[in-house]
Amino acid sequence: MGADARIPTLATLAMMAALGAACEKPAVVAPPPPEVYVTDVVQRDVPVYLELVGQAKGFQDVEIRARVEGYLESVSFTEGTFVRQGDPLYEIDRKPLEAILAQARADQATAEARLSKATNDVTRYTPLVAKQAVSKQELDDALAEQDASRSQVEAAKAAVEKATLDLSYTRIAAPITGLIGTTLVKAGNLVGRGESTLLTTVSQIDPMLFLVGVTEADYLRIARRQGAANAKAPRAREGIELTLADGTRYPQTGRVSTVERAVDPTTGTLGLELLFPNPQQILRPGQYGRVRILLETKPGALLIPQRAVQELQNLYSVALVDDSGKVAFRNVKVGQRVDSLWVIEEGLKPNEKVVVEGLQRIQDGMTVSAKPAPAAPAGSAAAPAAEAK
Repeated sequence: MGADARIPTLATLAMMAALGAACEKPAVVAPPPPEVYVTDVVQRDVPVYLELVGQAKGFQDVEIRARVEGYLESVSFTEGTFVRQGDPLYEIDRKPLEAILAQARADQATAEARLSKATNDVTRYTPLVAKQAVSKQELDDALAEQDASRSQVEAAKAAVEKATLDLSYTRIAAPITGLIGTTLVKAGNLVGRGESTLLTTVSQIDPMLFLVGVTEADYLRIARRQGAANAKAPRAREGIELTLADGTRYPQTGRVSTVERAVDPTTGTLGLELLFPNPQQILRPGQYGRVRILLETKPGALLIPQRAVQELQNLYSVALVDDSGKVAFRNVKVGQRVDSLWVIEEGLKPNEKVVVEGLQRIQDGMTVSAKPAPAAPAGSAAAPAAEAK
């Protein structure tokens, strides 16, 4: 075969080689493993608290009422301010009661005059009866008159005392030092007719009482804590924390003051009175809040961030990453929450790594690129977790 005959053949081969190269598929590049952030399962002692909602009331709440009938002449205090024991609050028209007192004193003087006459008659008749100058009947009548007059004097004295007492009730003073409320009756109104009219209320608000209701089971837990505190350290009975309605922590801690005598059969709860100092008068009667009572300290509890836990139909699970980067999902039993952490009762071991970010991108058995989760900012709720590490 000549040279000219070989040229088309070489050209054909070159074309076929080019077509074969064009038909080859490019090599598939495996995607990088998904990136997740993990944190260690930490172990530390965890306090166990009982949280209860309750309402504040004054250490003493004294209702001021009108004890006598009359027209209210004056109101001598500024509503919503502090008053001291003995400060004047109200005055009721005294004139009608002064007239009653004057009449009672006049009746007493009349009764005393009758008693004096009867006594003189008895003194005069006694020797005359012995001489038979007067009859025994006259002496007996004189003695009876003397006894009756003596009783009338006693009744008149009682009437004077009552009138004096009623007159004193026209000037109403503060029975205790405390915060006084608004007046329910203004000057010029008739009070005390047929009932002791409520005028206002004075509350002693330092210290303050906080009323809560606990179940029988929770009461037993508190009682055991109190018993242990009494035996070990009296101050351990204190330290009850109070969170106010705006979510702020009350600066003073309280203690259990009084336990109700019996369990309420309608609610199944037992009333507790907690005592809180209130030097700055932040607490007022009727306020609601949430108290937290330390029951015990659970040693060596396992904790992970709450965001690492997934819940589905009351089943809780976490994603763990081993040293080779392999993911494994595991069911766990959760306990109480501690700030932004969750106590894990079963299912985890100390120092295992759980995924806190990137859960949506992973599946069981997948290999991932695990990176440590960033530390919680100082002062945040998750700070205890960083400290525990």
